[in-house]
Amino acid sequence: MKSCGSMLGLRGLRLPPAGILLLLPFLQPRVLPAAPAPHRASYKPVIVVHGLFDSSYSFRHLLEYINETHPGTVVTVLDLFDGRESLRPLWEQVQGFGEAVAPIMAKAPEGVHLICYSQGGLVCRALLSVMDEHNVDSFISLSSPQMGQYGDTDYLKWLFPTSMRSNLYRICYSPWGQEFSICNYWHDPHHDDLYLNASSFLALINGERDHPNATAWRKNFLRVGRLVLIGGPDDGVITPWQSSFFGFYDANETVLEMEEQPAEAGKRETRF
Repeated sequence: MKSCGSMLGLRGLRLPPAGILLLLPFLQPRVLPAAPAPHRASYKPVIVVHGLFDSSYSFRHLLEYINETHPGTVVTVLDLFDGRESLRPLWEQVQGFGEAVAPIMAKAPEGVHLICYSQGGLVCRALLSVMDEHNVDSFISLSSPQMGQYGDTDYLKWLFPTSMRSNLYRICYSPWGQEFSICNYWHDPHHDDLYLNASSFLALINGERDHPNATAWRKNFLRVGRLVLIGGPDDGVITPWQSSFFGFYDANETVLEMEEQPAEAGKRETRF
């Protein structure tokens, strides 16, 4: 576990949505009050955003657990972009989830907690960057490819059966490929120039490509009270797994932790 300013990282195992329950004892002090509350209002609402090919049903155990251990907590598992709809372009998902969370935040002047799983962590990070008046107290990113994905996985083989990670850039870095969510964060370290020019999502929220909203996005994101990053070497999907902590491959496929990345990467980041 490591801490950096408002960022808290937990390097553990990748857990399915139901397995997130195992993490709650650790997260309780950060996400929900550990001591019994004198009244319902002391528990801040919790908003959950699912990942690729998931749905709100995938988080039913988490919802039940919070309701049992912290009665009165308002928990909303957003039922948007379920299943194959999660392949929709991420900016479209950011807009949809933004419209869903805005009224929840409006009813919670003391703030909310945001739990985002896998691909949902990228949606949430972008959402927190573009929302001028969000009131997120804690943003918990669970096994999310925050610096991108570069690995063969079952869902990639299903979606692009004739492509492997070494040549998937030919699809993902095309206008057609950018219509798929997974291509929005496909990050090929061997074709960095193509990534920077073609990425319509990740390169922008990372500040890797200049755009006029970069300063405003950074200011918006810094409204978050706490950033909690969770991932681990047994992830099995996120590649490299250090992407959950903003680490990623260099051109030789050596993983550079966030602190080891080139200085210019830190300057262009909109995260902190």
